[in-house]
Amino acid sequence: MADEQRQLVQQIERLIDSEDKSALRELLGDQRSSDIAEVVELVDNEQRRAIFDAMDEPTSAEVLEKVDEATRAELFELLEDEELSSILSELDPDDAADVLSELPEEERAELLESIPASESAEIKELMSYSEDSAGGIMDPAVISVSEDATVAEAVNKIRAAEIDEDFFSVYVVSKGGRFVGDVRIRFLLTRPEGTRIGDLVDPDTIYVTVDMDQEEVRNIFSKNDLIVVPVLENDNKLVGRITADRIIEVAEEEAAEDLYTMAGTDPDELDKISAFHAARVRMTWLFPCLIGTGVTALVLMFFHDKFGKGSSIVYTAALAFVPMIAAISGNAGLQTSAIVVSGLATGHLVALRVSQVFTREVRIAILVALSCGVIGGLACAVLLNLKGPESTINSVWLVFAFGTAMFSAIMVATTLGLFLPFLFRRIGIDPAISSGPLVTTANDSISVAIYMTLTLLLVT
Repeated sequence: MADEQRQLVQQIERLIDSEDKSALRELLGDQRSSDIAEVVELVDNEQRRAIFDAMDEPTSAEVLEKVDEATRAELFELLEDEELSSILSELDPDDAADVLSELPEEERAELLESIPASESAEIKELMSYSEDSAGGIMDPAVISVSEDATVAEAVNKIRAAEIDEDFFSVYVVSKGGRFVGDVRIRFLLTRPEGTRIGDLVDPDTIYVTVDMDQEEVRNIFSKNDLIVVPVLENDNKLVGRITADRIIEVAEEEAAEDLYTMAGTDPDELDKISAFHAARVRMTWLFPCLIGTGVTALVLMFFHDKFGKGSSIVYTAALAFVPMIAAISGNAGLQTSAIVVSGLATGHLVALRVSQVFTREVRIAILVALSCGVIGGLACAVLLNLKGPESTINSVWLVFAFGTAMFSAIMVATTLGLFLPFLFRRIGIDPAISSGPLVTTANDSISVAIYMTLTLLLVT
C-alpha cells in the first residue's frame, strides 16, 4: 500500500472513531472518487457505512461504480434500497446498467421500478444487449445533426445539450435517420457558420454494430488509434458511442479473463470474498484435471502389465523419467497456445492465418524438441549410469526411447497448442481454455503414452 493511501486510510479511521462527521465530510470532499474507492475496499462494513453517510450522492455513485465487484456486492447488502436508487440515478446509463447487471434479477427489477421512467428506460435498453457486446458497453449519450444543418446550428445544438460528457465529434444523420458520418469539433470551430454540415462530413467514419463482441471493438480501437467510435443498429440507426476510456476497461477485463482461464480459474472468483466460493470455482477446473491424471495413471498401469515380470526393471527405470516427459511437453504446448491465444485476442493478422502461424511454430517446435530430446537423453544416460553397471543392460535403448519420446511428445503438444485455440474459437469457445489445466493434463497422458510405447518397442 502506498504511503499516501495508508495515511488517508488512517485519517479516515481516526475521524470515524472520533465520530467527527463534519471533518470526515470535508476530508472526503477533497479526495478523488478513485482514491475513496480504494479506501472503501480496505475498510470494514461499519466504516464503509460512515463513509457513505459522509459523501454526497454524486460522489457515492462514482465510488460505487469504481470499487471492485466483491466490495460492491457487500455494498449492495449494506445500502438501503432507497439509497441505492438515488445513487444509481446519479450514474450515467451505461455505468448504471453495468452495476445493476451484478444484482439478482428480482432486486434489479425492484430498483429499476424506483428509478424515474425516463432514466430506467435507457438502462433497460442497454441491459437488453449482451454484456460483452458493443451495445452492452456503449454510452447512449450522443449529439447528432442533420446533414442539411449548418455549422452554426450544430454549435447551438451542442450548447443546448445538457450532457456532462466530452465530445470529439458530432454525428451526422440523413433525413431518414440513417448514420452518414461524423464531423470533428475542430471543423465546427474553424469553418464559416453558414457552412453546410453535409459538406464537412467524413463518409469513411469507422463504426461498430451493437452485436459486435467487445474484444473485436477493442481491436478496432487499437488498429485505428481511435478516441471514440459510433455504435449503430443493424439498420444503420445511430444508438450510441464508445470512448477510449471504456475500451481501456474492456482490455483489462479481457486480459484478466484470459489470464484466469489459462490458470484454471474464473473471474467469477473475484465477485465474492468467500473462501468457499473461491474454492468451488477452482474445483470446477481442478476436478476434470483429477480425472485426467487418473487417465495418466491408467496408462501407466496398462503398460506395467505389458512389460511383464521379466522387464519390470526396465519399467521401473522408464517410470522415473515420466515426470520429465510430461512436464516439458506440457509446458512446450502451453507456450505455443499462449502465443496463439494472445494473437487471437489482440487481433493481429498473423494470428488469424493458420498457415503462417503453423509454419513459424513448427520450425520453433522442431528446434525446441531436438534440443530437449538431446539434453534430456544425455540427462537420462547420466542418471542411469549413476545407478550402477547393473542398470546399463538396456540403457542405450532406454536413452534413445526417452530422447525420441521427448521429441515426439513436444511436437504433439505443440500441435495441440497451435490448433486447439483456433478450433475453440471456431466453435465459439474461449480459446484461452485451450491453455488451461484440462488440456495440459491431456498433454501429460498423450506424452506418457508415447514414451512408454517407444520404451516397450525399443527396450524390451
